[in-house]
Amino acid sequence: RSKFRDQPGIGKQSQPLAKKDGESQSGFCKKWTLLLLLLIGVTLFYVLWSRMVSLPGGTLSSRDTQILQAFRARMKKLKNTYQSQDPNLWKRTHVFLEKHLNESHVRLEPAILLFTAGQEAEKALRCLSNEIADAFAFSQNATTIKINGADKAVLDSDIVKLEVDNELSSGFREGKKVAVVHRFELLPAGSTLIFYKYCDHENAAFKDVALLLTVLLEEQSLRQSLTLQEVEEKVRDFLWAKFTSSGVPSSYNSMDTDKLSGLWSRISHLVLPVWPEKGLPVEGCT
Repeated sequence: RSKFRDQPGIGKQSQPLAKKDGESQSGFCKKWTLLLLLLIGVTLFYVLWSRMVSLPGGTLSSRDTQILQAFRARMKKLKNTYQSQDPNLWKRTHVFLEKHLNESHVRLEPAILLFTAGQEAEKALRCLSNEIADAFAFSQNATTIKINGADKAVLDSDIVKLEVDNELSSGFREGKKVAVVHRFELLPAGSTLIFYKYCDHENAAFKDVALLLTVLLEEQSLRQSLTLQEVEEKVRDFLWAKFTSSGVPSSYNSMDTDKLSGLWSRISHLVLPVWPEKGLPVEGCT
């Protein structure tokens, strides 16, 4: 007893220790609670932020969905009709135009496609480009502007330039969504400079439209073993010879390599070859 009496503080020391243990446990719980609340808060903030960011275009409206479904259905039908075409033509054309149809993508420039073929595929080139353009227009309840270079080949370059400008601008203002320019290579060289206005990457007059150009090469057939880059180079060289030849004064005087370089950079977004098709009707397209 005397021993314990001599040490009166021992019993009292156990109380502060217990108190400290309780406080540490309480502090530990508070830290975990705060951490959990912080984690929940960050998660909720991320979800809300993601939804706010996606509101302008992350989800498709019912109209967008209808447009894309209509376009896909028409393209699927065309693919079944034009079975001789390279899979790359369908894949690239489909992706390129569908991206433009999807309003969730900001349209900074028009969609420009250039189709080319050898002489043996002239009809397939004309029919297929028409029908792809019509599929694009149909999906938006619109119609297609069609310009034929062969009809303007012998006209004065300045006159053709004004005609093309008027046809495109008036058509697009009326709500048409796509234009097909057949036989681009037959247009007077100087008149083609009007396409600076419609095919520019940043300052095109109309950005929510598509332009499909066709170029018929002089050679009888186009080798199917050519890469897309080789096809593009072939078309470029052909237009260079066609539009800057000193042997054709009307071309040579109104076009030079600098102007043509600028034009080519605007119209060569996507250059695709078209192969011959069997079974196309003698008159008209399918």
